[in-house]
Amino acid sequence: MPSSSFRDCQAWRAEGLPLSTTSNEACKLYDALLTQYVTWRNDDTLGGFEGCISAIQAADPNFVMGHVISTGLELVGTASSPRLNERLASAVRRTVELANSQNITPRERLHVRAMEHFSHGNFPKASDVWEDILVDHPTDLLALKFAHDAYFYMGAQIPMRDSVARVLPYWKPQMPLSSYLKGLYSFGLLETRFYDQAEKVAMEGLAVTPDDAWSVHSVAHVYEMRAEVDKGLKFMEGREKDWQGSDVLASHNYWHWALYFIEKGQYEDALQIFDSQVFRRCKATGSMLDMVDASSMLCRLEMEDVCVKDRWRELLQVTQPHTDDHVTLFNDLHFLMVSLGAKESRTSQRLLEGLQELAKEPGDNQQHQLAGTVGVPICQAMMEYNKGNYNGAVELLYPLRYHMVDIGGSDAQRDVFNQLLIHAALKSENKHHQKLARCLVVERDAVRPDSPMTDRLMKRALALHA
Repeated sequence: MPSSSFRDCQAWRAEGLPLSTTSNEACKLYDALLTQYVTWRNDDTLGGFEGCISAIQAADPNFVMGHVISTGLELVGTASSPRLNERLASAVRRTVELANSQNITPRERLHVRAMEHFSHGNFPKASDVWEDILVDHPTDLLALKFAHDAYFYMGAQIPMRDSVARVLPYWKPQMPLSSYLKGLYSFGLLETRFYDQAEKVAMEGLAVTPDDAWSVHSVAHVYEMRAEVDKGLKFMEGREKDWQGSDVLASHNYWHWALYFIEKGQYEDALQIFDSQVFRRCKATGSMLDMVDASSMLCRLEMEDVCVKDRWRELLQVTQPHTDDHVTLFNDLHFLMVSLGAKESRTSQRLLEGLQELAKEPGDNQQHQLAGTVGVPICQAMMEYNKGNYNGAVELLYPLRYHMVDIGGSDAQRDVFNQLLIHAALKSENKHHQKLARCLVVERDAVRPDSPMTDRLMKRALALHA
């Protein structure tokens, strides 16, 4: 039984967020699941996410919001496609059937509808429904967090910021989990380039909740985007004890730490974090965030001429089973990095062809709609680069550079594709591309002054003109 601090039926009603169940146990478990989602941690005292999900089913098998949160969490994890996973698809259908057979609140009905849209890959519609909930119920944290994740997958930076800004005034400091809104808001500010404000808001959150790993992560981004490398290293190290307990996000925070080392050219330090933290956790969790971080880290190191080929092969064991998922383009592009790095050409080809196939008849699936115009050409550019056809890689990537945001993820995560374009242009035989490389490096320097990586790239660009 979750502790008395979790909210029962009466407590949820008092907050204006009634749950349609008579089981106090189910209500508390819903709260316990929501808390773990917001704090990015499997709480062992609660049996973690898995234990809570089983317990909520046992407490009240017909509790609609219990199904919404359990199935919704699996969907937003993007590690499994309802297109291929019949168990997940039927969990969505079961939730819809339960909702239709019961007298539940309009808010709960909207939650079911949003989850159904999301399961079909219709992220924009799902977000609209979550926002509808928040208009009437600004303290519905599940709607807020699900919307936040969907915006992240769409690269919808401004909506991600404004979604939190709109509800902030309704949250009072004494409300459970209220300080975590600071981290959510900070992240939206950061992705819309309000770096000073993002840092300030995240620090306010950390003053109240020092172990808020998402606020730490937001500050890590600020230092990354400003190339304030030493500041970032000091910050991550000084706070490590606070955030490493948030096991769902810990690997990602270690990844940020390693990026500072790559930026400085301290590759051994970065590899040490890769081996001891990022890859180790990725193998253990099978989480998508951990997989894409491991993939992108090896890709960045390889562009810096660090040999990582054995690591590619090991990582392939983790990513290869997801070749046919096609839940998000962002995941697909990272799986492709791995199969290309591991020289597993059959897997690379299969991933590309699967995406091309889905792009022909995408239906409501927003990611598949984007596959033809953005996803497939980026895949092809990566394949050309891998073959040593740098000219072809530039021709494919350059026209897409301002559409890259649509594949989702953060500016820091997508930067791997900016780097890829610069490296392709530097290596291209085409004189025009070499000039373009210099332009891209100058532009990079304007946005992130004093970056050691930009200095290294500039030296290479100038050497071409010497």
